[in-house]
Amino acid sequence: MTVNIHHAKTHLSALLQKVEHGQTILIARNGKPVAYLTAAAPKPRARKGGFAKGEFKVPDSFFEPLPDEVLKGFTQ
Repeated sequence: MTVNIHHAKTHLSALLQKVEHGQTILIARNGKPVAYLTAAAPKPRARKGGFAKGEFKVPDSFFEPLPDEVLKGFTQ
């Protein structure tokens, strides 16, 4: 659906209802596209830390220095 700016300003509430039902609206000025009115993406839920507590253990060897052969791969 395409509407001009004046129509969009005067009928914003009605246009928002259409957007809430999945429609995208193109707003134009003098027949030239200016902006799209679309639904915003839902805010992602916050992640809760510690949900896998006790599920695995980091081995002590993880904190040991890397072998020289491996470290050479990181230098230029």
